[in-house]
Amino acid sequence: MEKKGIIQEFKAFISRGNVVDMAVGVIIGSAFTKIVNSLVNDVFMPALSVITGGVNFTDMKYVITPATETAAEVAIKYGAFIQNIVDFLLIAVVVFTMVKMINKLRAPKPEPKKEEPAAPPPTPEDILLLREIRDSLKK
Repeated sequence: MEKKGIIQEFKAFISRGNVVDMAVGVIIGSAFTKIVNSLVNDVFMPALSVITGGVNFTDMKYVITPATETAAEVAIKYGAFIQNIVDFLLIAVVVFTMVKMINKLRAPKPEPKKEEPAAPPPTPEDILLLREIRDSLKK
């Protein structure tokens, strides 16, 4: 009996809108990651390489112990760290720009300004005088 309750509870959990929305977000996010990584690696990094004179950050390292026949090289690969920082900053700029463009497209368009009605023309003096006479007769 408890198995049936757990299965129904699991079905209810899976069919909730939030779980489905999250799954769609993860799938689209992974596809978007490929696009952004391609933009960074295939467009921005070659341009950055030209600007820096062909420097490949991932090759930069500080060798602590050189490689021998029996042991591998021990090195601090600070270049890979620099490369990851550059990748992060470029990805952040690309994502920021894309989100800004999407928000601009989604923003409601401002409604055209409605012309305010013109102020009524001033009351002529003869009508003002007649009103004063009327008000004084009422008193």
